[in-house]
Amino acid sequence: MRLLILLRLKALRQKSAVLQLVVLLLIAPPAFAYRPFDSTDASVAGRGELELECGPVGYLVDGEERFLITPAAVLNVGVYEGWEIVVEGKNFVAVDSGPHQPHASFRDAAFSVKGVLRQGALQDQAGPSVAVEVGLLLPETGGGSSVGSSVAGIVSQRWKDMTVHVNGAFFWSRDHQAGQFGGLIVEGPNRWRVRPVGEVTIEHEDGSGVAALGGLIWRLGGNLSFDAAWRFERSVDVTGRELRAGFTWAFPLTSSTGSNGATRTGRQGWRPRV
Repeated sequence: MRLLILLRLKALRQKSAVLQLVVLLLIAPPAFAYRPFDSTDASVAGRGELELECGPVGYLVDGEERFLITPAAVLNVGVYEGWEIVVEGKNFVAVDSGPHQPHASFRDAAFSVKGVLRQGALQDQAGPSVAVEVGLLLPETGGGSSVGSSVAGIVSQRWKDMTVHVNGAFFWSRDHQAGQFGGLIVEGPNRWRVRPVGEVTIEHEDGSGVAALGGLIWRLGGNLSFDAAWRFERSVDVTGRELRAGFTWAFPLTSSTGSNGATRTGRQGWRPRV
């Protein structure tokens, strides 16, 4: 009899835990997906909030090479008022690798700290939002890369029918070469549930590379959005084409999580590819 009572109590506790998780997801603060881009925005996750940006499967044609990117993931955690930490990386699986080539490699891994220096349009304040991000570029598997670093400045402005984000960055690559990055993102009206988005980037490191991206973001709910985009890149001797699709999901780590007033728009942050 006692064993039966204990089993019933355990089952009730499990049901209660599941119910609490569902409630947390339903009351999570709004998060607007921004995932498919290489640039970023001048906002951060709220304090105590976790945001997962995930591309389960992507497809990349890079010159003569073809890869499945499965997955690409970015984890943003709000740790203080107006500040977050970001951990990210992508798993590349070669579609047609030769017998002596690595079949899979983990690339674009990085750890960074991002902070809002000026609250503006993205935080429901007047004027532009301004942020800074300082990152550590981690070594990649399947190659001889080392550790690099980056520092980026971001300015964002939102109007009724358009939102614009401008990025400028300097980096010391994993191959120990200095480089620069610039990016411009333009979004359609933020009030639209499905809005068109576009991006143009330029990266310079022992040669210049220019890329353009176009796609859509679908805001399904307050804390869940989906995205799809097509990216075209041209460098000195390589042409790349990439299909990106994924989702952004944000939720508080505890039921008492508060907002820092820096409304999150989400993003897949820029990282040098080398």
